[in-house]
Amino acid sequence: MKKIFLLSTVLTCVFFTNAQTVVSTDPHAGHNHEKMPATPAATPTVASVVTTNVAEVKPVAVETLVAKEMEFDFGKIPQGKPVTHIFTVTNSGKVAYKLDNVQASCGCTTPVWDKDKEIAAGKTAEITVGYNAAAEGPFTKPVTITYNGTQTKVITIKGEVWKTPTTSAPTNEAVNDLKK
Repeated sequence: MKKIFLLSTVLTCVFFTNAQTVVSTDPHAGHNHEKMPATPAATPTVASVVTTNVAEVKPVAVETLVAKEMEFDFGKIPQGKPVTHIFTVTNSGKVAYKLDNVQASCGCTTPVWDKDKEIAAGKTAEITVGYNAAAEGPFTKPVTITYNGTQTKVITIKGEVWKTPTTSAPTNEAVNDLKK
């Protein structure tokens, strides 16, 4: 029974495929133009009749911004001492563009770049990322670069801020007084 059902399904698909007719009219009929062969409409195959809801393939944007490094670790830094690092990015595409925006994840991180500079194909640009180191403890801060209209790339800074002493070191006189 299953074989008969399968056979009838295949025959129906083949009949459906063969029953398709393509009518093509030449808008230049009667004119002295070179005739182009009519392009027949695509006729469904057994696979396309049986399979539905096939996902549409969309082109993927080629990433053209290459960062020399994606992440920088400041290591241990003292609280209250701002630090900076310069990231170098290269336009690996064939068309020049500007960095549209460089956005930090919070106010403690400040990116600086030349907003007016166009990066020619194969050329580089610099993004200076600063961190104010006010809060004690480990940190990881992403910075999102928007370029070439809608493309993005994320670079990251990280490190650990250690708390600085609230009192200053003892003077030589105080140390000498302790020895007495």
